[in-house]
Amino acid sequence: MSVSLKDNCRYSLLVPTSMGLRVTPEDGQPVSSADVLRLQATSAETNVASVSSYLGLPVKVLTTFVKDSPFAAFIKSNLRSRGMDFEGPEVPQGGPWGYRHQINVADSGFGSRGPRVWNDRAGEVGRTLNAADFDLDRIFGKEGVQIVHLSGLIGALSPQTSRFCLEIARKAKEYGARISFDLNYRASFWVGREEELRTVFSEICALADILIGNEEDFQLCLGIPGPEAGGKDIAAKIDGFKEMIGRVKERYPSASVFATTLRQVNHANSHNWGAIMLEGETWHVVEPREIHVLDRIGGGDGFVGGLLYAILKGWEPEKWIRFGWACGALATTFLTDYAQPSDEEQVWSVWNGNARVKR
Repeated sequence: MSVSLKDNCRYSLLVPTSMGLRVTPEDGQPVSSADVLRLQATSAETNVASVSSYLGLPVKVLTTFVKDSPFAAFIKSNLRSRGMDFEGPEVPQGGPWGYRHQINVADSGFGSRGPRVWNDRAGEVGRTLNAADFDLDRIFGKEGVQIVHLSGLIGALSPQTSRFCLEIARKAKEYGARISFDLNYRASFWVGREEELRTVFSEICALADILIGNEEDFQLCLGIPGPEAGGKDIAAKIDGFKEMIGRVKERYPSASVFATTLRQVNHANSHNWGAIMLEGETWHVVEPREIHVLDRIGGGDGFVGGLLYAILKGWEPEKWIRFGWACGALATTFLTDYAQPSDEEQVWSVWNGNARVKR
């Protein structure tokens, strides 16, 4: 196995994140037509960590909260229900025009009507994330962490969160924790900050053991030339990813695992879902096959969550991508944007295509 893990750690997985609220209509209706909305707690990073926490591994969340906010209380209750430990400062709201938790408004789409997502991140308290607010020597040294998962969403959220992620990566490396980094490029976050963010992302990649992202992520975040093979068909995408990762490995030799998902949308409720992973010098490919989708949001996070869980469990590499694929597929069957696996057997049933009733 190409990812060895530190022993005697309190936490299997740690995620820094900016928690928010997810608002979704019922019954797959568009937001503009809905008069009943469901409220959820959300973040891409806790979506990833949910696979491990639901399956019984200890998870730690580093975040910030708006002091005395009922929505902060709602988020804390949700994290507890997922079996996650969390810590972070309570930031005063500063009046009605001050800080708040981000809001993500999303519908799932239906059939020929695709889903739509509207992000409202004005005044987001997560933009204040600061390494000085956390005792990283205690967390990584005394308590211990096996894998820390970082996301480009937090890395690019603000200049302060960029430094925060970089300091966490440095501290994780110092104490022997493995680092997973999902590049998660978002054009709106990078406007006017391209040089600054490319420098930060490059240093995190140089420290990382596991890198996740598609060809566009590696091109736009790191400036690595894109694949020569073009086209939208799956074979071309696989060839292009393999070609690009060769260049990524040359620049960031400390990473030993590279992965991304493959998706073709037939309609909102039917996707062809696949994945590709390089572990050491060995390629693993899950050819896309049809999955049925209730809500597609969070499928990629489910894949990463399943991949990391399999690594934490010490399984053979061919199981990493399979379990990741199945957790991503499972996530799309939930109204939440994260998978809530009951047990490993449920996930493997998804992989095996066995949707028969279990009594």
